Amino acid sequence: MIELKNVSKEFVSPKKYPGFKGAIKGLFSNEKVSKLAVDDISFTIEDGEIVGYIGSNGAGKSTTIKMMTGILNPSEGICLVDGIDPSKNRKENAQNIGVVFGQRTQLWWDLPLSESFTILKEIYDVNDEDYAKQMEFLNRVLELDEFFDRPVRTLSLGQRMRADLGAALLHNPKVLYLDEPTIGLDLVVKDNIRKAIKEINEKYHTTVILTTHDIGDIEELCSRIIIIDEGKKIYDGTLENLKDTYGKRRKVSMEVRKPEVLQELSLAEQMNKMGTNTIRRDGDSESNFACSITEADYEAVLDVESKTYTVSFDKHKIQVPQILSAVMELTEVTDIKLQETELAEIVKEIYNKGSAEKGVSIQQVEHEGENTIMENGGN
Repeated sequence: MIELKNVSKEFVSPKKYPGFKGAIKGLFSNEKVSKLAVDDISFTIEDGEIVGYIGSNGAGKSTTIKMMTGILNPSEGICLVDGIDPSKNRKENAQNIGVVFGQRTQLWWDLPLSESFTILKEIYDVNDEDYAKQMEFLNRVLELDEFFDRPVRTLSLGQRMRADLGAALLHNPKVLYLDEPTIGLDLVVKDNIRKAIKEINEKYHTTVILTTHDIGDIEELCSRIIIIDEGKKIYDGTLENLKDTYGKRRKVSMEVRKPEVLQELSLAEQMNKMGTNTIRRDGDSESNFACSITEADYEAVLDVESKTYTVSFDKHKIQVPQILSAVMELTEVTDIKLQETELAEIVKEIYNKGSAEKGVSIQQVEHEGENTIMENGGN
């Protein structure tokens, strides 16, 4: 289990002054400047979870990871990994974790990969029997055999990433930190890396903390994500809840037989005329109630030339069958395409809502079994 309680990290550095005179002044000045990189973050990650820890550049992701790996000490708060304070017990913590950084390697550049693994075996004190078992598994999942005797410098980016992942897992750590594990890789290699991470998690119940800008990694691997912005946690919850709460816009595109008859259509008026709305609530259950639809609830675009009628709408207020029924009252629909809001757009929206523009930070909290959003300072 990983547990952070009210963790903050402040960096203090000498104040810099512009120009040559400023540089001289800086030599004799005691003025300091401080930057709060992580601001009062709390969360718990259970054993075996795969959690996406995401944020924009400079949000505080790397600083948090460095505190969890023991590289940095928190300025305030408590950070525990499997009951260990990483900054005070670095050697013991190192035995429990594996780390992969997308643009860095823990392998020896001029040595064959096999020799790098032999050195790491000794560093982590892995016995011969455990090493043989782990290598058998890693060769099967990551297909290391094809380049195991080649110098690391001759490996492609995809091969090196697989090698680094294998090296991080050589001692079968309880926690695996992955920083941009698929950066720069082609689609096939990305898919293979993701499959390997899933299988490792399922076989060993390894806890995985994933930081990435690749939304595909998040969607393929993570059931839970934590979003950080300007050092503050602004979302912590399931991927499904994130999509349901913030991905409220859907888009339906219809190819129609007679587009000209839709030119004067008031979709809101037509749907309201048809009566009761069916809205999904509480998981899979549905309830019917009278609801007045307004033009603010959707945006409709008609392309007469391509015979396409596209409606972007609030899925919490309007259902696809309502739109179809309204359109089919006037013309035949020959084809339909439904598109959900992309996760990248949802994350962008959360960043905007979590910004300090209005002094509001979004926090995911549990209240009587429901997810609520509270203003900064709410408990």
